[in-house]
Amino acid sequence: MTHSRPTIRELLDSGSLAPRRDLGQNFVADPNTVRRIAELAAVGVGNHVVEIGAGLGSLTLALADTGADITAIEVDRGIVPILRNVVAERPNVTVVEADAMRLDWQQLLAGHDGWILVANLPYNVATPLICDLLDDVRAITRMLVMVQREAAERFAAAPRTPAYGAVSVKTSYWGTAKVVGHVPASVFVPRPNVESALVEITRHDPPATDPDTLFTLVRAGFGQRRKMLRRSLAGIVSPDTYDAAGIAPTARPEELDVDDWCRLTEAHLSATTKPTAIRPARIPSRDGIASSTSDRSRRHIDDPACPCEAHPPLADHRSPQRRLPPDRRRDGQPRPA
Repeated sequence: MTHSRPTIRELLDSGSLAPRRDLGQNFVADPNTVRRIAELAAVGVGNHVVEIGAGLGSLTLALADTGADITAIEVDRGIVPILRNVVAERPNVTVVEADAMRLDWQQLLAGHDGWILVANLPYNVATPLICDLLDDVRAITRMLVMVQREAAERFAAAPRTPAYGAVSVKTSYWGTAKVVGHVPASVFVPRPNVESALVEITRHDPPATDPDTLFTLVRAGFGQRRKMLRRSLAGIVSPDTYDAAGIAPTARPEELDVDDWCRLTEAHLSATTKPTAIRPARIPSRDGIASSTSDRSRRHIDDPACPCEAHPPLADHRSPQRRLPPDRRRDGQPRPA
């Protein structure tokens, strides 16, 4: 059993609640939609499912009917008691009151591998949340999420398409994404101004390329997506790096797939870690002009006040003494007869 539109209204009224725009709350009020999502999720007995933004439990009930173990996360403290009451007779459902953006995921998911995320995500946090989960929560191996249609298209976009961007590269690095369905605005309470879509992301082993460096270049490139790489990455990637990576510097960011970005990153890392010739250290002289250590060594002879500590001093750190005529004292006066 799942919630209909009248049931959604009754549950909200029972707690004197209204959908919160700041939390992006749009509750699914169509039983056929949530059952369809549960079927697409392909979960059952023995699977561990985490649901973010469980709300009033429309999707939670449909997932519970599959026999999978459900961990339902909800941040709205006003709705949590209603949700707990809705699933009270479902022993395979655990409700967690928490903010998914600040949650200790490692602790929550400890004890099981191969978690599956199934969720109707709030539009305002969907993209950063999914990116964070891809980066940091390896225990989630598959996702089926309902998001704004444009966001779903960006996750699954291919190079050289209008939707392709930095998010597309990140998704391709960590997994494979595809749009598996569309959801009309009419099934939500309240009705949103945008259409939704279901996107499935299946994690795979990522390339060996360092993700921090890779995504730094990707963000810089797509920060000026209309420009050629030699301009958008100027000051970051040297011209020779493009030749080493086999990438045209005149290409634009959306023309590179994840393998191309990885090659460019590897070439960039190789170029920035090459050993450079060691030059003599520059040491400020007394007159404020920098000089090299070799220049400073020569000054040992010429400058009796040389403060240099980098080289062994000559005798008494003073100029060599001159031999005086036998009839003259050091002060220049004649020696007494």
